[in-house]
Amino acid sequence: MARYTGPKTKLSRRFGIFLVGSPKHFERRSYPPGMHGQKGMRRKTSEYGLALLEKQKLKAQYGVLERQFRRYFETALSRRGVTGVTLLQLLETRLDNVVYRLGFARTRTAARQMVAHGHVKVNGRKNDIASANLKPGAVVSIKDSPKPRALAARQMEATQIRTVPDWLVVDRENFSGTVSRIPTREEIAPVVNEQLVVELYSR
Repeated sequence: MARYTGPKTKLSRRFGIFLVGSPKHFERRSYPPGMHGQKGMRRKTSEYGLALLEKQKLKAQYGVLERQFRRYFETALSRRGVTGVTLLQLLETRLDNVVYRLGFARTRTAARQMVAHGHVKVNGRKNDIASANLKPGAVVSIKDSPKPRALAARQMEATQIRTVPDWLVVDRENFSGTVSRIPTREEIAPVVNEQLVVELYSR
């Protein structure tokens, strides 16, 4: 399973907003990361550079690499509706992101690991594919075994102050949640301008 394995908090520092890594270690600064960050001058970014930056932010947020991200874009392009919004919905309904949004994991990286280790079920069946897209009605649950349930309980304790989005219904007592519908753009509240990403791939 291809994934980014470099320093995650450094990615957030690069983009100037918290995306991945530990929020505890993220500090907003006026200069880029690295030993020469304070000395370096930020150049004026071109229109292409801005669009590229938006794409990189979106990829970093969901932990998706280029080849897979392009497949998401091509799928979004082939469907009816606004391509940028469809792209966001495809990313948001990934299994690992749903596990994260339900509060069963503190980060998307932790959620992906839970899925990869076989701790998660979809509609009663084990699903270890983090990128699996879920449809309305899909029921996500934590495997009924001591280790997965104990892990999820620790994660839920740390995420109990996080609000579960309206397009999901969580049952914390039974370690399960349901995708009630596809989220709207407002519910996803993207940290990027997805239209710039669409324009970038349409060049």
